[in-house]
Amino acid sequence: MSKRLIKFHDPHEVQDFANKVSRYPYDMDLKRGRYIVDAKSILSILSMGFDNKIELKVYEDESDELNGLWNDISPYLAPVR
Repeated sequence: MSKRLIKFHDPHEVQDFANKVSRYPYDMDLKRGRYIVDAKSILSILSMGFDNKIELKVYEDESDELNGLWNDISPYLAPVR
């Protein structure tokens, strides 16, 4: 399993994110607090709100294809402090 923090600022980003992750065969969840939703569902992601750090869990070991996913969604990766 791999994890990253992501952040959305508006609904267009959510739509773009969901379209990108849907191209990958992995199971993915988004977690914020006690809520966990499917990372490929636009409506579920919208329920998480905007300008919040959300944990993305990808249920796959590190690989070249998974690195492609991280590159595709890089605009949404939250800065780590």
